[in-house]
Formats: sequence, structure tokens, C-alpha cells
Amino acid sequence: MKVVIVGGVAGGATAAARLRRLDEAAEIVVFERSGYVSYANCGLPYYIGGAITDREELTLQTPESFWQRFRVDVRVRHEVTAIHPAEKTVTVKDLTTGAVFDESYDKLLLSPGARPTQPALPGAGLGRLFTLRTVEDTLKIREFIEQHHPKSAVLAGGGFIAIELAENLRDLGLEVTLVQRPKQLLNPLDADMAAFLHAQMRRHGVRLHLGRTVEGFAADGERVNVLIRDEAPLTADMVVLAIGVTPDTGLARDAGLDLGIKGSILVNDRMETSVPDIYAVGDAVQVKHFVTGQDALLSLAGPANKQGRIAADNICGGDSRYPGSQGSSVIKVFDMTAASTGVNEKNAKAAGIDCDKLVLSPMSHAGYYPGGRVMTMKVVFEKNTYRLLGAQIVGYEGVDKRIDVLSTAIHAGLTVLQLKDLDLAYAPPYSSAKDPVNMAGFMAEDLAKGLVKQFFTEDVAALPRDGSVTLLDTRTPGEYAGGHAEGFVNIPVDELRDRLDEIPAGKPVYVMCQSGLRSYVACRILAQRGFACYNFSGGYRLYAAVTEDRAAAEEALPCGMEK
Repeated sequence: MKVVIVGGVAGGATAAARLRRLDEAAEIVVFERSGYVSYANCGLPYYIGGAITDREELTLQTPESFWQRFRVDVRVRHEVTAIHPAEKTVTVKDLTTGAVFDESYDKLLLSPGARPTQPALPGAGLGRLFTLRTVEDTLKIREFIEQHHPKSAVLAGGGFIAIELAENLRDLGLEVTLVQRPKQLLNPLDADMAAFLHAQMRRHGVRLHLGRTVEGFAADGERVNVLIRDEAPLTADMVVLAIGVTPDTGLARDAGLDLGIKGSILVNDRMETSVPDIYAVGDAVQVKHFVTGQDALLSLAGPANKQGRIAADNICGGDSRYPGSQGSSVIKVFDMTAASTGVNEKNAKAAGIDCDKLVLSPMSHAGYYPGGRVMTMKVVFEKNTYRLLGAQIVGYEGVDKRIDVLSTAIHAGLTVLQLKDLDLAYAPPYSSAKDPVNMAGFMAEDLAKGLVKQFFTEDVAALPRDGSVTLLDTRTPGEYAGGHAEGFVNIPVDELRDRLDEIPAGKPVYVMCQSGLRSYVACRILAQRGFACYNFSGGYRLYAAVTEDRAAAEEALPCGMEK
């Protein structure tokens, strides 16, 4: 059996190694148009910033090492230009010599990946305009920085690459401005959780121009003007386009393969395309979202690796199946960590799921052990069934641990109520006896039993301030003096039982504290005395993050733009 693989990196390289482990006699040929067959995409921004110092560390496998260990024929700088399914051949161009030839196959695996989205904007071909997707892109940017010593950069985009690159360029001392059309960074997060990231970026000197549309670029001597709709241009020494990726599927389209959303390649759960003996994996394929069951595109290394293994199994006569992508991700944002899995609240509602949420702010480990820091965790679940849909966490240490537990719980089909029963490891330097994941389960149980009712950030502005309801802040006087929501009066929770006569009977009470814990205790006190009580989910620290983010965004608006 002869297997030809188009594209290396995560999906193609993984498939090649798996194929060899399953079939020692197979002839395996990999064509990769770049100069690198297997490299660490996710490490590219950190090489630019100097956290990774040796460029060789970016290369996971070379053609020589692939041949030495797996006897796989890897040909870099070879571009497959056409697929001929009827003849079971591909046309290949050697980018070094210019030679063109046909290569036959018994099985064909497509792993072309995705290319940086580059809209047809004026000035898109300027020399100081970069994209970041391959090792070559990385070397080009680093060489430019070393030779020209730029003082400023504009990044167009607000996803993983843009955020990581912003951090690394700031570490090099550049002034960094990030511009993108959506009004928040990192689409897997809901806007309330993204507010913490925005504050973190601003604290580290990154200027955020969110909700702006880039309309083109123009040379300005040795600098570049970034043209912004309804706003003065931004001028910088360099610009990086990081506005997303588009499936690189021209080959598949021309060969007549069925395509899906954004021109992605349609595959079944065996990674088979619509044409016999042709498989496809990675960023170029359409998948099912594990939670919603809807068609999706998820450009992540983990799914690509799994798909490569599954395709190799099936090429060798097995019956492996891909269950869908859950979208689990984690990112370092300076010294902060943000992570998500499943669907967020916004996407759950867009998918037609009747969902609820809870927000908590636990410590990363036992409060009495030094060094613990607060994380904010948002858990989204389906109403009535309590099916766990997704989670987002922003914090410092311990974020990755909790998101992986929640990701596993989603994959296993657990409800949010079952989180309370998970037996998770505990020692004071690592967690608390009631782990944050368990705490989410306890909170959900209280909701299910009717022991507590919630209200959220989006509800605060609409609460009446005419005395028809009681707005109560149960933090200490010092915390209250440091900032509070309009109209909320302060009665510390430890004084509440002795000051119940200050709370009018027969009126609903909306209670807030710093994290949601003291206000929950207050609600239990009040509910057992006949008050209709609502606990603010997430606490004042969430409310402050969201309101301060909105204020910062409005301050950044140019004159004449709507706020």
C-alpha cells in the first residue's frame, strides 16, 4: 500500500508516524510546501519574543529524522498542485528546482491546514506587513525586528496568536496596539470573562482598539498607516495580520471533493472525504461540535493530532471514529491564564440551547497556604437537565487543572450537579478540600433545590432604585468604600442578623458581595426569614471588571463615534 500525505505539521505528521507503527510495509510519502514538516505552531510567538531562544527547538521532526526512525519519505518545499482522483495521482511541484511530476497513491491523506485570513484591503502587500502561521513567517518577523529595531507594532486581530504576539512584542519593549472588529478579545470567552483579559492587557501597556474595522494600509515613509473606519489612522513601524485563518482547500475544491462551511472539506467521523480513498484532517476539515452537534471549524492542535491518528487507523483497515471537537483551549496572557472548554453562554444561546450559568471566584489553593490567588470560573449548563455545556476560567495558577477536569466531565456526559461528587486530589499547596470544581457542583445543587436564586451583571442596571426593592451589599465597610454598585446599601454579612429591621419586609432583596459567597450566606439568612432574595453571581469583582472595561472602551472611542 502506498499512502501520499499532503501537508505535515500536526495532522499529516501524526498520521505518517501512526501509519508506520501500524504497517511496516507501507510506502509513505509526505509532501510539505514549506521548509519544515513538523514544527510547533503554538511556540512561534515565543520565539519572536525570545522565550524560546533556539530556532531548532521549533522543529519537532526533520525529513532526516522521519526517515531515520519511521522510513517515511518526507519531501519539504514540494507543493501538490492538483489531485486526480480517477487516476489516483497527484501533481507535485518541486519549489527548489521547479520540476513538476505526478505521484501515484493507493490512499491519499489531505492535511493542508489553514492560511491566515487576508482580506483584499488596499496596501495589503506592504513590506512591513506580516502574517504569522509558519516557521518562515516567524523567522521573517524576528529578522525584521533584529535588523530594523521597530519601536511600535499594530496587530490586527484578537485571537490566540494576536494575544500571544502582543505579549512577546511588549516583552521586547515595543509599543503594541491591538485592533479588531469584535468588541472583545478571544471569542471562546463571553464578554464578561473577556473583561479580565482586557484589563490585564491594558495593565501591561497594550492599547486595545476593539470594535474597530481595519480598512487598509498605507506606507508612511519607513512606517505603516493602518486605516481605521471613522477614525484617524494608527501609525506603526510594523503590522501583523492575525484576524483568523481560512481553510486551505483549493486542492480539494478543484478535485471535486464536497465542501462545507467556509470552504472546508467535508468528512465523516472516519475522516473520509466524499471521494473514495481520500481522507482529510486538521484545520481544513469541517467537524461536529461535541456539545451542540452543529457543524464547526476549530483550528486547534489537539483535534488535528487526534484526527491524523484516526485517519491512519482507518487507512490501515481499522474503524476509529472522531466524536467531534469540544474546543478546549488555554492561553497565557502575561502572568495570567485564560482557558475554556465546550460552548460559552453566547454560543449556547445561538445554538438554541436554553441555558443557565453560575460564576464563582475561588482561590487556586487553600487560603491558609501562602501564594493562593483568586480565579474566576463561569460554568454554563442546560436548564432543567443540568447538562454541562461549557466552562471558562480566568486566573493564575490552577486554571489549566480545573479546565481539564471540566473538559473531561463534559466529554463523559456529566451534569453540573455531578461535579460535587468528583473525588479530586487535595493538598494545601494545590487545592482546597472543596475544590473549585466541586464548588460549582454545590452551587448548582443549591439552584436545583431552590435554596438560592441568582441575578447577573446584565440585570443590575435595570433594577429599580425607587425603593420597591432592597439593594444590599454585604461586604465590609472598607470594601464598600472602595467601590460599589449604584444604589446598593452596605450591611456587612456578619452584622445582618442584628440589623434585619433595616431591611423592609415584603420587598425583594438583591444581594451582592465581593465573590458571591457572603451574599449567598446573606440570602440564606434572609430567605429563612421570609424574604425573596437574589444572589449576585460572580460578585462585585466581576461587576467591577465588566463596568470598568466598558468605561475603558468608551474612553478609547474617537470623537463622533457612538458610545
